[in-house]
Amino acid sequence: MNAIEQVPAWAAALTAALLLMGAAVTLVGSLGLLRLGTFYERVHAPTLGTTLGTVFVALASIVYFSVLQSRPVLHEILIIGLGAVTTPVALTLLVGAARFRDTAENAPHVRERYSD
Repeated sequence: MNAIEQVPAWAAALTAALLLMGAAVTLVGSLGLLRLGTFYERVHAPTLGTTLGTVFVALASIVYFSVLQSRPVLHEILIIGLGAVTTPVALTLLVGAARFRDTAENAPHVRERYSD
């Protein structure tokens, strides 16, 4: 017997809907990465897409395994929390480094100050 046979129809439908929404949001973020022109535009779409996509997939996992095991399965909340914290921090560091690079390229006195 397969575990999917034990899951009620409402839980299977909710899990499928959450998985599809997560995949769709991640796909839109990936397409934004391809479609947008500059680095500063490109950095936002995948960051937002992967964060929200991860939330939907983790919620689908919570629903599925909580119903299957007849108890709350909340391990995925840690994944959601870490993703929600680390993704914006990485975005901020990448944009800060890019702004510093762009400033150093356009201002010779900054380049002289920070060169070896």
